[in-house]
Amino acid sequence: MLAPALTLLLRLVIAGVRRRLAEALDQRGELAAVMSESVEGARLVKAHGAEAYERGRFAAAAERCLEGVVRAEKLALLAHPLSETLGATVVILVLLVGTLAAVGGQTLRPELVIAFLAVTLRLLPPVKALSQFPAHAEHALAAADRVFAVLDHEADDVDPPSARPFPGLSREIAFERVWVAYEPGRWVLRDVTLTVRRGEVVAIVGPSGAGKSTLVDLLPRFVEPARGEVLVDGVRLSQYERRSIRRHLGLVSQHTVLFNDTVRANIAYGDQRWASDAAVEAAARAAHAHAFIERLPRGYQTVLGERGMRLSGGERQRIAIARALLRDPPLLILDEATSSLDVESERLVQQAIARLLEHRTVFVIAHRLSTVARADQIVVLDQGRVVEQGRHAELIRAGGLYRRLVQPELELAV
Repeated sequence: MLAPALTLLLRLVIAGVRRRLAEALDQRGELAAVMSESVEGARLVKAHGAEAYERGRFAAAAERCLEGVVRAEKLALLAHPLSETLGATVVILVLLVGTLAAVGGQTLRPELVIAFLAVTLRLLPPVKALSQFPAHAEHALAAADRVFAVLDHEADDVDPPSARPFPGLSREIAFERVWVAYEPGRWVLRDVTLTVRRGEVVAIVGPSGAGKSTLVDLLPRFVEPARGEVLVDGVRLSQYERRSIRRHLGLVSQHTVLFNDTVRANIAYGDQRWASDAAVEAAARAAHAHAFIERLPRGYQTVLGERGMRLSGGERQRIAIARALLRDPPLLILDEATSSLDVESERLVQQAIARLLEHRTVFVIAHRLSTVARADQIVVLDQGRVVEQGRHAELIRAGGLYRRLVQPELELAV
């Protein structure tokens, strides 16, 4: 009777381990999602100064994952001693039965006892193998340090002790003969000279690989010039603290970064400690996002899923614009999405962008003629060089690269 009881107990333990491991695997998936979001959204995390927030979010997910693994492992450790106990108990029972039979005067042939023991010992290894139930979740935290190695990499990103807080833009930003290379000798920007006055909207256009993203990445100091200088009101940008600069910047990237969190948390990302519900809603209304948010199952408390999978492309863009409007930065980098939208979504996104461009200094990597045409100046890049510069009408008349780039949209507009 004892052996069946131990067998049943072992089965219960293994079932419990399986259940706990399933929970731990779910928690590992959550941890992997947090890591993936942090890495993919690293530019946004840094631009919003949200490293501490992401560190806390990761630590909480890692703690839940660790607790799940420990619970599963504790239960799994019971399986091996139980299987050993089961094996020893069966052998003892066989010997006990044989001894009692001999003491009672019953005839018990030795070969029968030996055969019974042999069968029992052959059955024990498969039973013991159950104690080796795999605990796959023990590897859930193996990549933990990689996230921080990416987000906190400081080899080329350390401010000198003399760096001071960024006071903001008063007059102009000047790029003076700027050269940038990611690899020695392979120049991404070549001798770029450009002046942007406070309050101007500057459209950066050019073919793929022209250096548009690299040019705007100089502002938050995601990259540094190998030659030349970026000056703010005549002072080198490199003299200011990176975090301080980024507090004055807003970033709306081409690939909208949304986190597996609530709508409210995504809009208030990096500013959740002070952003009121009223301010979040006002930003959403200005971005033409409030109406569709209200239709979600839990409104602003709806969890969007990984990469905002519950939303359409236009809705994701408007959430990103609402995030920038809430932050209300004096300097803005807008990398327009190239994805196609339906007519109504395109109209709402364009209205939200128009609102976003008001009363601030904007660098926009433009892909739509409607955005380019409203810019105060247009800078055309090709192979890392400024090849044209001016307003829309001037560049159209010039008939150069800009004209060729926008010609398809001009023909559609006719």
